[in-house]
Amino acid sequence: YDLRLPEVREQQAQLAREAGVEGFCYWHYWFGNGRMLLQRPFEEVLASGRPDFPFCLAWANHDWSTKSWQRGNGSLETKTMIAEQSYLGERDYRQHFDYCLPAFRDQRYMKVEGKPIFVIYDPYNFHDVGLFIECWRQWAVENGLAGIYFVGLTHSTSTVIRLKDGSVKRTLPDIKSSAALYQSVLDLGFDAINSFGKPRAEMIYTGKYRRLAQKTLRERFSWLPPICFDYPKTVRNFFAPEDTWDNVYPSLMPQWDRSPRTGNYDGIYVNATPEHFETHVRQALDVIAHKPEEHRILFLRSWNEWAEGNYMEPDLRYGHGFIDALARVVK
Repeated sequence: YDLRLPEVREQQAQLAREAGVEGFCYWHYWFGNGRMLLQRPFEEVLASGRPDFPFCLAWANHDWSTKSWQRGNGSLETKTMIAEQSYLGERDYRQHFDYCLPAFRDQRYMKVEGKPIFVIYDPYNFHDVGLFIECWRQWAVENGLAGIYFVGLTHSTSTVIRLKDGSVKRTLPDIKSSAALYQSVLDLGFDAINSFGKPRAEMIYTGKYRRLAQKTLRERFSWLPPICFDYPKTVRNFFAPEDTWDNVYPSLMPQWDRSPRTGNYDGIYVNATPEHFETHVRQALDVIAHKPEEHRILFLRSWNEWAEGNYMEPDLRYGHGFIDALARVVK
């Protein structure tokens, strides 16, 4: 389909409503100095007022390069830069804010505590994120908004941790607790966390050190076969104990297969059926059930990430199966 066509976007919103999805979180690309990619569909959604469906923005603040599909050469430095992510300081942050402001003012924009939600994909390598958050909050108030509700995306376990001085250090992943990792992101100025439990679940399924070794080997040797993860056995450990915090918004994952993009590196989930996804959703709802209503938020990753085998939309194998499974639980 072609996302430049308004009727396609209307059909997507209708499917989402049927599934019990309450809004779309659109990936937003701002590489610095006004350079963007894939912006046309959302700009048309904003300008037309259609579909009449809630939304928010997530800044995918990362480089676009060919690194993902050029592994296996003994070095990850073999890559061609397609679009480099740059952080150019307060002047550029203002330009970026002014671009997003009409969206924040739209009656469809989703809010927490009266503040527009803005997700940042990579809090770790954005060394100036504290200044960025401070400036945007100030400009939001000056423009009649209650502020900005910043959500930092992070795995629930990681081999890196962000320090307050802006540096990043390597660390052994902790699969028992995510508290220190989540707090390190909150300390940067974020209001909340969007957690993604895939690495933690894989480490528990496979064994922590074995999983780290698997990824290291597959970075260097492209001829090794991809790892297969049994979906129901893996995602049963998708949620960390700290995902129950009021300001942590966990993620759901219906399916996963990035092999078209990354070859053998990231693993393939097998037995990812609508029935097993339904169990995953029920577990997620149990995790957030005790939270205040405004903070009972789940991110669904993803609606249509076809290139990573991570999608909800109908296909030839299961039809509307994943949509129906979500609807049975949520609605």
